[in-house]
Amino acid sequence: MTSGTLADPVHRAFLAEDARRALDFFDASPRAEGGFHVLDHAGAPLPDPVQELHTTTRLVHSYALGQWAGRPDREGIIDRGMDFLWSAHRDRQHGGYHWALISETPQDRPKLAYGHVFVLLAASSAKMAGHPDADRLMADILEVLERHYWDEAAGLFRDEFTRDWQVFSTYRGMNANMHGVEALLAAHEATGERVHLTRAGRILDFFIAGQAAANGWRIPEHYDDRWRPDPNYAGDPMFRPAGTTPGHSFEMARLLVQWWDLAGRPGDEAPAQARALVEVALADAWLPEGGLAYTMQGGRIGNAARYWWPVTEAIGALAALIKLDPRAEDEAWYARLWIFAERHLIDPSGGWFPELDAEGWPAEAQFKGKPDIYHALQADLLPLAPGLSRAAARLAEARPLA
Repeated sequence: MTSGTLADPVHRAFLAEDARRALDFFDASPRAEGGFHVLDHAGAPLPDPVQELHTTTRLVHSYALGQWAGRPDREGIIDRGMDFLWSAHRDRQHGGYHWALISETPQDRPKLAYGHVFVLLAASSAKMAGHPDADRLMADILEVLERHYWDEAAGLFRDEFTRDWQVFSTYRGMNANMHGVEALLAAHEATGERVHLTRAGRILDFFIAGQAAANGWRIPEHYDDRWRPDPNYAGDPMFRPAGTTPGHSFEMARLLVQWWDLAGRPGDEAPAQARALVEVALADAWLPEGGLAYTMQGGRIGNAARYWWPVTEAIGALAALIKLDPRAEDEAWYARLWIFAERHLIDPSGGWFPELDAEGWPAEAQFKGKPDIYHALQADLLPLAPGLSRAAARLAEARPLA
């Protein structure tokens, strides 16, 4: 990688090659008995038998991205994932989708909005990839989201229930809603149905024009059942950490620009809000040694752990800003992030290392192996897609991996 500009052919070739290597690496994911392995740093299956819903759904979405971009799904991961979602993750007794399975046996875990919106993302991506079972899965997950998770009065998704849909928690969160926006925008692009775009806009308005604007352009992560921020909440250190999460500001900024483009570019508030989110998150979280801190407590660092996914999401957000309104400072940050990623996070044998130790070497304190292709593949492919939205159609036209 020699340049931070999206038009540089050397950089574009670098992005395409990194995407190809990642897809080649994660081709080893399928389990012979169904579902998918998590892979170690060398690409061998880890012994953990648990199959989690977000792993299945993200693989379907990621390989659909690769297929749109011109790289065939050689291992049939979309087919395998769609079958496993329907035959194993789907709860035939109570409806909805199991978060965790061992050999297709459901584990006693709550039913999370976070996992269910990823089912909608997988169904939408599979539909745009022409999968014959996509409409069946989309109809089912939309009914589940409508019946149990969508809070029409608030215009937001509730978070969690027991397996048989009993209320056991008053927790509400930004993370599930952010990925809900991602899934709703994909559903709108796949179907053209306006309700998905409208609901995505309502979620974005609450968290960005409402919460972020009132909190120094940092988005509170945790809420009570009346949708009031709960700054003292601290849950699962990975999915619900204390404080605010700069990586989510980057994701929300990119999704806001995508929504704005799909909605016909109403006004100029959304681009300005997206820029404010990105600029504050970079100023807050970029560390002197490089990389982005995981969480903040107000304007100070809460957890300085350096994970791969905030870097990928900052890349995606900056790529969107550069496409919309190129500025020298955006180009400089975009280049800085890719230089850091290439030096510390990208494995030349395929995929990204998910975390670094204090010296900048791959570590496994929080993550085992390489748990995910989704974040890094989007960092490669979204900058290669012309425009701010409809990545499926744009990648299918450009076919940068062919």
